[in-house]
Amino acid sequence: MTTVRREAFGRMPPAEGGGEVEKFVLQSDSVRVEILSFGCIIATLETKDRDGQFSDVVLGFDTLEGYTRKHPFFGAVVGRVANRIANGRFSLDGKEYQLFLNNGPNSLHGGAKGFDKVLWSPQVFPNGVRFFRLSPDGEEGYPGDLKVWVTYTLSGRELAINYQAQSSKTTPISLTNHAYFNLAGQGSRDVYDHEISIEADSYLPVDDTKIPTGEVAAVQGTGFDLRQPVELGKHLQKFHLDGFDHNFCLHQGQRQDRRLAARVCHPPSGRTMEVHTTQPGIQFYTGNNLDGSLKGKGAATYPKHSAFCLETQNWPDAVNKPHFPNVLLHPGEEYNHTTWLVFNTA
Repeated sequence: MTTVRREAFGRMPPAEGGGEVEKFVLQSDSVRVEILSFGCIIATLETKDRDGQFSDVVLGFDTLEGYTRKHPFFGAVVGRVANRIANGRFSLDGKEYQLFLNNGPNSLHGGAKGFDKVLWSPQVFPNGVRFFRLSPDGEEGYPGDLKVWVTYTLSGRELAINYQAQSSKTTPISLTNHAYFNLAGQGSRDVYDHEISIEADSYLPVDDTKIPTGEVAAVQGTGFDLRQPVELGKHLQKFHLDGFDHNFCLHQGQRQDRRLAARVCHPPSGRTMEVHTTQPGIQFYTGNNLDGSLKGKGAATYPKHSAFCLETQNWPDAVNKPHFPNVLLHPGEEYNHTTWLVFNTA
């Protein structure tokens, strides 16, 4: 049985329109999650350890002010296009589009003011909440009026996130949630004692600005072979890796098939998390750019490698790489993807 509560969380600054931000609390016997109408942000996600003790396993802030300041997309839905687009440029039907450059020479996670920095309109369901917004034609340089719905539903140990969209013009779209997890509990120093596996035979090598080179490389015999569980800290040491920030290419079945993408286990607490998705890729990121400068929930600081992200999405820069999975949404079509996070104990 899931209960849903809504409560006030804060007001946007006057310069941002001053709208009311609400918090939606979804609770089952084993999971409790708080989601904001600002950025569709997962602000809290509490799950049990093997002794039945709840801990909050996502990074974030106690107040709205934290989320309205600059931060690395904690818990937010990012779009129109998650991840990076090379030089912030793409061509469609003979027309060139230029996006805002907010990540070195590239455009990242929707640009200057992406879906993570806006208010969404909520609608409560018996076991969840749906958020809607209209992204107008030309917003952040993207073509078409885009209607977007993001629905969170909680049943038992499983949190489902469904993304739907329709556009008046052909546009690239790839939506994801950018939650930062630490199964030891947010504020824990690192994720080196976590064991991770990713169901991918290949990954995308990147250039020095994190744009895929275009090669689809086999993981076999490399540090990117995570098909069997590895202990993260030891694995990074063994392969002399500074961390991960790479797209793993998931096995492609039917487009809407639910597939297991990744599994994470934290042996000391017994907490486990599985990620299932209909998406063709998953970006595994180990919080390499966290540097301890942000004050998070309960005055916690978040140093490098103190969290991981598993962002289900299309492949980065797919709009410029015809051999990558299709990232274009045409008028009359529907974008529809779901990701499921399943929490358990081992």
